[in-house]
Amino acid sequence: MLKVFAATLLSLFAGQLLAAEPAQLRIGYQKSSVSMVLAREHKLLEQALPGTQVQWIEFPGGPQLIEALNGGSLDIGNIGDIPPIFAQVAGIDVQYIGVEPSYGKTEAIIVPKASTVQSLADLKGKRVALLKGSSAHNLFLKSLVKAGLKLTEVNLVYLSAADGRAAFEQGKVDAWVIWDPYYSAVLLDGSARLLSDGQDLNPSGTFFIANGKFAKQHPTAIAPILKVFGQAQQLSLTQRDDSIDRMTQVLGLQRAVVESYFNHRASQPIHSLGPTDIANQQRTADLFFANGLIPKKVDVQQIVFKAP
Repeated sequence: MLKVFAATLLSLFAGQLLAAEPAQLRIGYQKSSVSMVLAREHKLLEQALPGTQVQWIEFPGGPQLIEALNGGSLDIGNIGDIPPIFAQVAGIDVQYIGVEPSYGKTEAIIVPKASTVQSLADLKGKRVALLKGSSAHNLFLKSLVKAGLKLTEVNLVYLSAADGRAAFEQGKVDAWVIWDPYYSAVLLDGSARLLSDGQDLNPSGTFFIANGKFAKQHPTAIAPILKVFGQAQQLSLTQRDDSIDRMTQVLGLQRAVVESYFNHRASQPIHSLGPTDIANQQRTADLFFANGLIPKKVDVQQIVFKAP
């Protein structure tokens, strides 16, 4: 009898292990995502989940990553604060599984070096480039609120990061809202200066999200996956020079640009969402609804992953 009971327990435990290690794990990342790239470079997921085939898929931005999640071709992704809100509005099945805090220094509003724009208020009537539905969109909206301006008082030009840089360098826009390492690159080459960043705007950070179906099928895999990204983040702090070298090679930028990017990053650890994180993200969603950027209110708490 005891042997049968023990065998049953072992069988249940083995089933839990199988659930924790999916056969395949498809990770969506952007080249500027330090924790993701370092996890890939050091093969940390492959070590943590030896029975899982890990596939890394690069995306140019958050909206494209969300599309892949919606299409079922992606399991886990790292993304800014706005794409998950747009996804929830659209009824896409995603779940927040973690957050990497930010000091608000990795995104900024920049203007040409010789621009007459000296304050946020001076942006009234100006042409401002940003990627629609991105974290830059959120930074700009919060900045306008701080300056007492409305979205209708500026001329928004929705462009991808690459097209935004071209427009900025060619003088076709008066300001550009962008994230690192683009931000550090144009500051260091002397073509731009900082107008404002997100340090005083209660930044949400970047989020780790999961395809809802994957999270439901492999709930016990979420914690070890998030732990790996936390380990990668720590490597960026404890092995800073090596991490900068690796990111320099991946990004194809000057080392000084990547080092500037690292200087802007926060040191607070990656973690699952707590009440403060959820409240910050909810305020962002409410702000976008109040300004007509999303058609309905969303309850962020509804798509926060709950560990078994």
